[in-house]
Amino acid sequence: MTLVATIAPLQATVFGLAALGAAAVVLTRDPLRQIVVSGLYGFVLVAAFVVLQAPDVALSMLVVSGVAYPLVVLAAIARSRGGKPGEAEPERDADEPEPR
Repeated sequence: MTLVATIAPLQATVFGLAALGAAAVVLTRDPLRQIVVSGLYGFVLVAAFVVLQAPDVALSMLVVSGVAYPLVVLAAIARSRGGKPGEAEPERDADEPEPR
């Protein structure tokens, strides 16, 4: 078997997983779940870059999708909810209405 015959099915598989992962990220509505799905999608893209023989791009994507992007989004969500990134939400009584 030639190298092209062994690489082409692997590329097709990774591209198919990337297409499914992109759809999963778009269709996820909850922001916290979307961060997790986006991280998994980033790892699929890392695999795609490795298959395409771009290890430098794969390492960059690994750091961005696995560490930097989730931390930035979590900090933005925490800040938009009115708290500091490391601060827990105050507890409410059961009969208090939800804040808007």
